[in-house]
Amino acid sequence: MMPYTSNQFHHVFVRVPFSAQLLGFDDYIPAYAGASNDQLLTGVNFASAAAGIRDETGQQLGQRISFGGQLQNYQAAVQQLVSILGDEDSAASHLARCIFTVGMGSNDYLNNYFMPAVYPTSQQYTPEQFADALAGQYAQQLRTLYSFGARKVALMGVGQVGCSPNELAQRSPDGATCAAEINAAIDIFNRRLVALVDQFNALPGAHFTYINAYGVFEDILRAPGSHGLTVTNRGCCGVGRNNGQVTCLPFQTPCANRNEYLFWDAFHPTEAANILVGRRAYSAALPSDVHPVDLRTLAQL
Repeated sequence: MMPYTSNQFHHVFVRVPFSAQLLGFDDYIPAYAGASNDQLLTGVNFASAAAGIRDETGQQLGQRISFGGQLQNYQAAVQQLVSILGDEDSAASHLARCIFTVGMGSNDYLNNYFMPAVYPTSQQYTPEQFADALAGQYAQQLRTLYSFGARKVALMGVGQVGCSPNELAQRSPDGATCAAEINAAIDIFNRRLVALVDQFNALPGAHFTYINAYGVFEDILRAPGSHGLTVTNRGCCGVGRNNGQVTCLPFQTPCANRNEYLFWDAFHPTEAANILVGRRAYSAALPSDVHPVDLRTLAQL
């Protein structure tokens, strides 16, 4: 298969590498920092751990590059492409063929809105107001992406963060029932993303699509056994209740059957879970998996 160029901006629930493999990439898409000219032409990853749509998101975890900062790096990369390809028209033509996968928002809930001891946002906004504010800022940022040549853009919806081992450890009375308050807030934001896709698709040449990670996760949790999973409420590697109070530590021995776990650690899905979501992002199993098209169709547009 002929590889497609792909540029990535990710968040905590990362599932795109497997989709990139399905699109024809032989290896992980390299980080933008230190990427060669050849790598820049075939696609780079602008992601930064703990980053959010909001600049302050994740600040308690130390240095990170917010989505705004990632976009500044992308704009610098576009200027590099103009130099490599010789002129702006050639760069624009190249970028129009690229697939951009953008997955932001989960940290704005995990490491901001639902962390009231550190951030004031939950006192300043209702869940509806926060989703509106977040989606409004996201729309402005995505408009920058579009203005700098992005035409094929997949927005990854936020997954069911309220079902992560960390949230179960903190909020679930039985250690198995998901935190409904968190999932309900995320569902509001995801609905805003669907509306954003429709708005951007009205722009010239734009092909935006929404990947319903929340719905795919819900489907997996409804019948984990049919997806080859046996443990959905504990991290394969972690400490404390649900293996979710402290995330996987260096030199800690993980579970022996990681392919049967939904979560690798307190926050992140296992490779097995990422493969399940990645397959459905690439080729939708249900009409609700994507809006309006899956990644395979997006690549062909």
